[in-house]
Amino acid sequence: MSTVHVLAIITTKPGRRDAVLELFNANVPAVLAEDGCIAYEATIDTENAGPMQTEFGSDTFVVVEKWASMAALGAHANSDHMKAYGASTKDMLADRAIHILSPV
Repeated sequence: MSTVHVLAIITTKPGRRDAVLELFNANVPAVLAEDGCIAYEATIDTENAGPMQTEFGSDTFVVVEKWASMAALGAHANSDHMKAYGASTKDMLADRAIHILSPV
């Protein structure tokens, strides 16, 4: 089995990013305890990164994930704690894009 990387680009409704991140961070320990989870963290634009950066903006964060396999990622997506997290944040989100990537 090959590892998979995920970049989940989450855009909240204006001014809701901190509230969503609070719920996200409360869920992180449960995700890190999942079989096959190698890495899972939320990231935001780095301040003062200079002209090389294309900013996501103040209402967006990117979840950087690494999973041992697609099966592990699938189990994660269907876990009870992720379903609860999704239900608790759905009204605060404007958009999300999930990119599943494989190393070459």
